Amino acid sequence: MKAPAHVDTARLILRAPTLDDAAAIFERYASDPEVTRFLGWPRHQAIQDTEAFLQFSIEEWARWPAGPYLIQAPADGRLLGGTGFSFQSSQEAATGYVLARDAWGQGFATEALTAIVDVARGIGLSRLWALCHPAHRPSQRVLEKCSFVLDDPPTRSTEFPNLAPGVQQDAFCYIRLVAAGV
Repeated sequence: MKAPAHVDTARLILRAPTLDDAAAIFERYASDPEVTRFLGWPRHQAIQDTEAFLQFSIEEWARWPAGPYLIQAPADGRLLGGTGFSFQSSQEAATGYVLARDAWGQGFATEALTAIVDVARGIGLSRLWALCHPAHRPSQRVLEKCSFVLDDPPTRSTEFPNLAPGVQQDAFCYIRLVAAGV
């Protein structure tokens, strides 16, 4: 079952990205050192990095029931950030979110992640998970507000390329069961 390419929430639009989104993604968040600090992907140094991400996104949407989504403000169409899925299997996917600096602290990450959980349930996923740097308390709060809990064991080893390239670090692993009614 395919996920909708367009999801409306009370204050946001989540939509599948297109190649035309490269400049906006690059300028709004993907090249910002502060925004990308705690992310698991390297900050984009050139627009070609963003174009490569968009090609990857298109391939993910073709291969799996869903893929990355962009987060937009419906009133003016302004790009706020990104979220979505990275499938591990037909039953399990990783998720995450990134917002441009001027979109921080307004509840957009919580609203977008809530929508992602609903989409996951709608396409029959049983489990979502997300990695979070231990020092990124705002992201931990978003996950907890959306009923994600620490996995057992609670940490995984991963690279945060914008903090320490090539170095494996501990990250909190949060999980959320998403079967109908959960």
